[in-house]
Amino acid sequence: MLEDKLLVWKFKRGSGNSFRRIYEKYRDDLLKLAVSLLNDTAAAEDIVHDVFASFISNRDKFSLTGSLKGYLATCVANRARNVNRKYKRRQSIISNRSEPLTQNSNSPAQWITCSEDLRLLAGALARLPENQRETITLHLQSEMKFREIAKYHDVPIKTVQSRYRIGMDKLRTLLNSQVEK
Repeated sequence: MLEDKLLVWKFKRGSGNSFRRIYEKYRDDLLKLAVSLLNDTAAAEDIVHDVFASFISNRDKFSLTGSLKGYLATCVANRARNVNRKYKRRQSIISNRSEPLTQNSNSPAQWITCSEDLRLLAGALARLPENQRETITLHLQSEMKFREIAKYHDVPIKTVQSRYRIGMDKLRTLLNSQVEK
């Protein structure tokens, strides 16, 4: 946390090296978060780069009040939510029915398909309701505390804990049914 405050302080004063350190420190975690929320590596990379570009362009206005990782993860989650909404709107216009967000997971460009277990997990996550998927991903992938997630979503902490518990139960059910096939 102290290192992040120092990096942000230097970054706001024009240090390219401090931005580079922030980018290198959080890029992989943010990419994993975005892929988990979108199930699409290319779109996830675009979102992460957009978040960092926005971070650069708004550096004069930026003020670190909490965790830098939490702030960046929140930005990524917001953008991923917007992409998912656009995708769902497009799909509903095309098919007039709701379909889960899935991508061709056999694409060689997607690193998440490196193992069968990860592919099953990604598919199961994609089938969860958005609020449960986000809560699980923010908690496990970005290591955000339930309190931070509750503040981010502007809901009571009990709601976040409930979304997490119900989402994890659904994941277990989905994964167990996949394994039994």
